[in-house]
Amino acid sequence: MRTLFIFIIILSSNANCELIKPNVSIEPNKVIEIQLAALQKNNNPYQNFGIEQTWEFAHPSNRMFTGPLKRFTSMMYSPPYIIMLNHQNHKILEVNVHDEVAFYFIELTDIEGSQYGFQWTLEKVSIEGIYENCWMTTSVSPPIPLAKST
Repeated sequence: MRTLFIFIIILSSNANCELIKPNVSIEPNKVIEIQLAALQKNNNPYQNFGIEQTWEFAHPSNRMFTGPLKRFTSMMYSPPYIIMLNHQNHKILEVNVHDEVAFYFIELTDIEGSQYGFQWTLEKVSIEGIYENCWMTTSVSPPIPLAKST
C-alpha cells in the first residue's frame, strides 16, 4: 500500500511539470494568463520552466525573430524582460479582441515592487499545421514604467 501511495505522488508531481500546449479551445486572455503565471514562478517546477511555457505560445512568426528556445531564454534574461521573471503580480486588461487578432495591456509589478506596463498582441495562426487556429503571442512591447518601488 505504501509503495502505491509513493507511486501516485511521483506521478502527480510529474503531471504538474507538463507544459500546456496551444490548442484551438484556449482563448487569447487565457494564453496570456498561462504565460504570465508561468513567468511569475519561472523556476518552478524546474529552472526556466516559465520561459519554456511562454515559448510554447510564441506565434510561429514571432519565433522567427526570437527563437530558438535558447535564444528566447537569453532574451528573457535581458534588461527589458527580466522584470517579468518571478514578478509579484500582474493584471490583464483587454483592449480590443477581433476574430483573428487580440490586443491587451498588462500591468505587472516586478520582484522589487516597481510597476510596468506591456502591450501584448496575439493572433490566430493562419498557416496549416499543428498550431492552425490557435491563439499565440505575436509581440510584447518593451516595458513602460508606471511606478517605481519606494
